[in-house]
Amino acid sequence: MKLYILEDEIRILQHILQIVKKIEYLEIVGSAAEIVVAKQEIPALKPDIILADIRLKDGDSFQLFDQIGATDFQVIFLTAYDQYAIQALNLGAFGYLLKPIDEVSLTAHLNKCYHHREQEILGQQQLAIAKEHYLAQGVAAAKRIALKSLEYIEVVAIEDILYCKSDKGYTTFYLNNGSEILVSKGLKEYESLLTPFGFLRCHQSFLVNFKYVKKYYREGYLQMENKESILVSSRKKEEVLRYLENIA
Repeated sequence: MKLYILEDEIRILQHILQIVKKIEYLEIVGSAAEIVVAKQEIPALKPDIILADIRLKDGDSFQLFDQIGATDFQVIFLTAYDQYAIQALNLGAFGYLLKPIDEVSLTAHLNKCYHHREQEILGQQQLAIAKEHYLAQGVAAAKRIALKSLEYIEVVAIEDILYCKSDKGYTTFYLNNGSEILVSKGLKEYESLLTPFGFLRCHQSFLVNFKYVKKYYREGYLQMENKESILVSSRKKEEVLRYLENIA
């Protein structure tokens, strides 16, 4: 598989090169430190995988991939700790690595790309979600989320999610149209992502969109608009009451 690297920090680039040169199935076809160079080289070199720093001196890689258009490659994003970048990548269901780059993590991500090529190809809807959120630098801009199931990636409006339920490391999203989406990530990851949108973790197993809460019964459950009953743990009862008082 052909690999291209987009990174403007020379020490990080050298570190990455030391790692990827050990991987037999990879052919390094090029690297760039600037968006303007990568924009010309990527379509010509046709890499299968791109390691892409998000923020470069002359722009960001979200805009680059949007400008390139056709995306028959896979992307692993690289970023320093950046609240908005991480939120954007999680909303878009993208794989990413935090700097400094860890060899074990990078190798694992590349192996995933190698073995699951069709599942990991960059999606334009995913890209649009991440770009919108990142450029706005704030959660208010996000209206959609990409949910990666075992078979496909589905983009849904955040306001259409009724609640999420966890089970053995998986999370099921229940939507207001009656459909369900099972993703292979734990509820904790979505708790931090969705809390700013009016969601509350009312139980170890449930993350609820309070837009759809119809009643709260003090014995410990919520009734949703679709008549589903959601458990409220004893330690969450006061928090649920305070939350309802604030939105009333």
